[in-house]
Amino acid sequence: MFQQFSLTHVQFMLTGLGWTIGLALIALVGGSIAGSAIALMRVSTNPVVGRLAQFYIFVVQGTPLLVTLFIAYFGVTYIGISIQPIVAIAVAFSFYAAAFLGEIWRGAIQSVPKGQREGAHALGLGRADAMIHIIVPQAIRIAIPPTVGFFVQLIKNTSLASVVGIVELTRTSQIVSNATFKPLEVYLTAAAFYFLVCFPLTLFSRSLEKRLKS
Repeated sequence: MFQQFSLTHVQFMLTGLGWTIGLALIALVGGSIAGSAIALMRVSTNPVVGRLAQFYIFVVQGTPLLVTLFIAYFGVTYIGISIQPIVAIAVAFSFYAAAFLGEIWRGAIQSVPKGQREGAHALGLGRADAMIHIIVPQAIRIAIPPTVGFFVQLIKNTSLASVVGIVELTRTSQIVSNATFKPLEVYLTAAAFYFLVCFPLTLFSRSLEKRLKS
């Protein structure tokens, strides 16, 4: 017998939404740490370092996230390592986020007017000091709106975590749909949850972009 789609099912889906947001935050933190290194490598004066970062970005952005997730989860078993799904997801999503955030932040750094660098050097600041005190603070203002926009994409992409057993929003929707045989109602509810999280973030990103440009 199929169950009626009820408030209990909605509450169950809300727990999945919590996992969805949590996974996106994990990916954002991990990707930010690695992405900072990638961005600095991309603007490095060392061509070898810059090429390595460019190759990493090319590979990750050219590979579907689902494939990256499968490699992180199933690939390590070939070398005899057992890994928890949450760890595999954190690694895969962080690698994925690092490639995109690295490019976003590289663009922000390079978009700072050249005169700012010249002024820093005229004041006697070295390259590192100029980057820390002059370039990066300005680049952060430029990078915040697209970073928030990318976080919205991360929230949506967490639906792929269901393939390795994480019960996030998409997976809870599948479970409830199978139990109630009410796929339209269930997935409309899931879509509403995604919208309620992502749309305010999108508006916030656009507002920041307008505010920081003025």
